[in-house]
Amino acid sequence: MTLPLLLWAVLLLLDTVPGPGPRPAAGARGSCSHRCGDQDGLCSCHPTCSGLNSCCLDFRDFCLEVSPYSGSMMGGKDFVVQHLSWFKPTDGVICRFKESIQTLGHVDSSGRVHCVSPLLYETGRIPFTLSMDNGRSFPRSGTWLAVHPSKVSETEKSELVNETHWQYYGTAGVTGNLTVTWKPSALSTQSVTIELWGYEETGKPYSDKWAAKWSYLYPLATSIPNSGFFTFTPKPAPPTYQKWEVGALRIINSKYYAGEKDVQALWSSEHALAWHLGEDFRADPEAWARAQCLAWEELEDQLPNFLQELPDCPCTLAQARADSGRFHTDYGCDIERGSVCTYHPGAVHCVRSVQASPQYASGQQCCYTEAGTLLLTADSTGGSTPDRGHDWGAPPFRTPPRVPGLSHWLYDVVSFYHCCLWAPECSRYMRRRPSSDCRNYRPSRLASAFGDPHFVTFDGANFSFNGRGEYVLLEATLTNLRVQGRAQPRTTSEGPQDRGTGLVAVAVQEGNSDVVEVRLAGEGRVLQVLLNQEVLRFTEQSWMDLKGMFLSVAAQDSVSIMLSSGAGLEVSIQGPFLSVTVLLPEKFLNHTQGLLGTLNDDPTDDFTLRNGKVLPHKATSRELFHFGADWAVENASSLLTYDSWFLVNNFLYQSKHDYSFQPLFPEETVPDPSQATEAAELCGDNDFCMFDVMATGNLSVGNATRMAHQWHQHRVQSLQPVTSCGWLAPPPNGHKEGIRYLSGSTVSFHCDSGYSLFGAEASTCQADGTWSRPTPMCQPARSYTVLLSIIFGGLAVVALVALIYVLLRHRKRNV
Repeated sequence: MTLPLLLWAVLLLLDTVPGPGPRPAAGARGSCSHRCGDQDGLCSCHPTCSGLNSCCLDFRDFCLEVSPYSGSMMGGKDFVVQHLSWFKPTDGVICRFKESIQTLGHVDSSGRVHCVSPLLYETGRIPFTLSMDNGRSFPRSGTWLAVHPSKVSETEKSELVNETHWQYYGTAGVTGNLTVTWKPSALSTQSVTIELWGYEETGKPYSDKWAAKWSYLYPLATSIPNSGFFTFTPKPAPPTYQKWEVGALRIINSKYYAGEKDVQALWSSEHALAWHLGEDFRADPEAWARAQCLAWEELEDQLPNFLQELPDCPCTLAQARADSGRFHTDYGCDIERGSVCTYHPGAVHCVRSVQASPQYASGQQCCYTEAGTLLLTADSTGGSTPDRGHDWGAPPFRTPPRVPGLSHWLYDVVSFYHCCLWAPECSRYMRRRPSSDCRNYRPSRLASAFGDPHFVTFDGANFSFNGRGEYVLLEATLTNLRVQGRAQPRTTSEGPQDRGTGLVAVAVQEGNSDVVEVRLAGEGRVLQVLLNQEVLRFTEQSWMDLKGMFLSVAAQDSVSIMLSSGAGLEVSIQGPFLSVTVLLPEKFLNHTQGLLGTLNDDPTDDFTLRNGKVLPHKATSRELFHFGADWAVENASSLLTYDSWFLVNNFLYQSKHDYSFQPLFPEETVPDPSQATEAAELCGDNDFCMFDVMATGNLSVGNATRMAHQWHQHRVQSLQPVTSCGWLAPPPNGHKEGIRYLSGSTVSFHCDSGYSLFGAEASTCQADGTWSRPTPMCQPARSYTVLLSIIFGGLAVVALVALIYVLLRHRKRNV
């Protein structure tokens, strides 16, 4: 075939084959004005165009990158548009977010274009467009990442010095001055104004009139020097403003008028506004807080019962940390950060349910002791408390109770201050926020792929499949969940190595969610994450709220993906390849297929082909290779990205399974005599490790495989089901020892002074989920005294009567 003919054939393929692949440009002609994300046309405006050298010449001028790329959803963050220099006159710069919220931008003396993020009521990636002609046209577009206020860097907000003092101000013994500090360089001005803003949710709860609102209240200081600190003595707010109990400070340039929206600003954290409450609070804070607690209790009784739709907590700390698709660390009580659990004394670690409940957008919280025991509010004020408003919010956000952080503050946190911290009414709070036990908890199921690659299915079947290509790891029709992986030989500077392969990319989508891909990139083989084929940056944030999922990155070598169904993926670097773990809730039983098997508690049918034929459980390595090849990705359904000509030429327009690649089968491996001893010491009885050492001649590859396999086994062990008998009450007028309610645990009972125990002294949780003995009773000790008095009194009477009788008979005898 001549070269021109070959070129036309390639261009024809690129134009006609469906799927997510790029379209090369026939010369860099055309424009990206109003076209960001498009692949059609003479040149591309799609994120993949950079690697394919097919971008329109003005791609970076219209498809915008910004720095910084993230900030608090509270707004006020100044960011700069990268790669766009503007020296022409402009009528005005307008930045428009979500097609409806506009803020004023500007061009600085260096020709850099600036925007200011707006006050939002949601987190996640927010699309924005840019106008350089005062709003007449918006041809440029980009994305801004709005984050939960608690995830904003401390340098990007003002700090309430001794925040506890602010939130207890006016209670017994808490008076004096308050201080707020900030980084002066964060605001390029000589003088600043400090304002108080209040948050409220108005309208009938759970109606279409329920609305979230931030309001400017009043200034604390105006036109003061931008020194980085301000100290003041709080005065009670005028009655007009006292209805606001949750709020935040905002520091702005003094050139703006008070309360001006969407200007560059530094916000404090949201907090309980004890310091601004009225004289009635300061006169008797306990009585005031008790009244608020009783009012909250009355409101709670009128609202729907959200507890019924919350998931049960995992029974143990090990389960909670392993079930990462459904539960994630609560940063307010994190064992990895020293277990500073201010609101949960006695706990060392808490987790929250990742997804809000479906109807009421509520959240579950589960806290654990150092021994790994689930801590319940029925036993301790440090126990787990569910939330009417999930702290992380819930899509589509914006309206109560789905506003991230703030709905939670109004319905769960301020009420805790009223009932537990400012007044001794905590029992009222705990009755309406009772901990979940774990009697209905069912652990997620686990499957993994790692090394050369080796697979452990959901039902525990093991096999190796070192094909070269792109394969279906998992498909689940229940939620249209798809997980795909790309496998390649190990590559060094000398080119492809070995006759084995390993995972180098994994992509996932569920329903109409975003597509996330995790891959090894560059010569350094660093972990790279792509969202809808666009490379993400994690220099500012390690957590992202995405469409249909949450994404968390740890230490640049591990990615966790938490899907709306409760399924989860963990992808990490292990040696030269990726290791992937998939967790599925029990509802996925009988709904899976692919290389990770058929989840149905039966490992004998895990090697099921697309046509339904089942290979024997003891299939040969060559039969299993055929099984793997049968699950090659179909081109039209590929989730993977092709943003280089290497990927286009080797994967997009080639067979998804490379039939020319000859793998190394286990029966063909021959140990290198020089490594035999070291390999045996390293691998022991781990066949996966030994195979990878023999296949690669590299002990470090085998060690990475061994560690990945051991981690899988540890997770499987952590997720083993356990039996719970549920909470066991202490006897009235007594107490108990033991707060663990799992099979084999024993709880002992004791009575208070002046009471005696009637019933068993202890009860043991049995394997069938029932207690061996019911809770005993404690009865007043005087009942024993009365009983003994009656008994001994009766005996005394009988003895006296007998004595009289004997004396009378003796007297008659003498007469």
